[in-house]
Amino acid sequence: MRAVWISKHGGPEVLEVRETPDPVPGPGELKIRVKAAGLNFAEVTARQGLYPDAPKPPCVVGYEGAGVVEAVGPGVSAGRVGERVFYLTRFGGHADVVCVKEAQAVQMPEAMSFEEGAALPVNYLTAYHMLFEIYRLRPGAHVLVHMAAGGVGTAALQLCRTVPDVTVYGTASAHKHAYLREQGCTHPIDYRSRDYAQEVRRLVGERGVDLVLDALGGGDWKKGYRLLRPTGMLIAFGFANVSVGGRRRLLHLARQFVRVPVFTPLHLMNDNRAIAGVNMGHLWDELELLRRESEALVELYSAGHLRPQVTGRYPFSRAREAFAELEEGRNTGKVLLLPD
Repeated sequence: MRAVWISKHGGPEVLEVRETPDPVPGPGELKIRVKAAGLNFAEVTARQGLYPDAPKPPCVVGYEGAGVVEAVGPGVSAGRVGERVFYLTRFGGHADVVCVKEAQAVQMPEAMSFEEGAALPVNYLTAYHMLFEIYRLRPGAHVLVHMAAGGVGTAALQLCRTVPDVTVYGTASAHKHAYLREQGCTHPIDYRSRDYAQEVRRLVGERGVDLVLDALGGGDWKKGYRLLRPTGMLIAFGFANVSVGGRRRLLHLARQFVRVPVFTPLHLMNDNRAIAGVNMGHLWDELELLRRESEALVELYSAGHLRPQVTGRYPFSRAREAFAELEEGRNTGKVLLLPD
């Protein structure tokens, strides 16, 4: 088995490709020969030493991928051998062979490529969970999506199109605005040249927005909360603001945590607003929920509503370049790692 290892915390140079014996599927598990593995911002922060859930290095991270079932463990039907599946795994996904619980692997439609399958689980599950499980998106809603050109942002834009008359405001650098419009963003906003909060207020007026999807964190959570109309909701699902320069910088980290707002129940009650948090990495015991949401995404894909956008493809041997593209914000859509 070949895998991308984080040898120690640091910049992309700490990544190494190593070879180890193939894992053996245990009871209730599938052994999958991986064709493509997804790369997410969580794995970037794990390499930097900023992701508390990650295993200590040396380690292999990675939450998702797609491939072919090569073998099964006790208790699993041999009929699953040869199936094309996408899967979720709690780390270890950046490898050319993985073993996962049967419930964590979903059979792919014939039309879905391995690259699309690998791009679907984490990003689209996160967006779907926020929009339909936590918030319950309704027709006519106004939604602000931060980092709208990234993997979760792209998924959120496409999913918002499945509900009538939803107006979407998306933050991204100016050269990504054409891409945002293609994915369904109504009002792209260049956060580098203008204050996005002022621009949203100009566009939406005194009404405010119904939903803010915020992976930035720190002071941006306060700004997003202030943009909400009564009955609006802010969903925090990341803390990208802690990452800067490819390495852990403690002073910068401290400054970001100081800016995290404090919301009391009385505060929320008087404002008639809501705050929710989403960390899909803490839902591993909710297999029935994850399975249901995954199957809903497959149905939406088969109906033509979703098309995962893959804009970065790197063999394991170029994993350092893949990580650099993601953490420098050069990507639109998904970045994938492909076994050499």
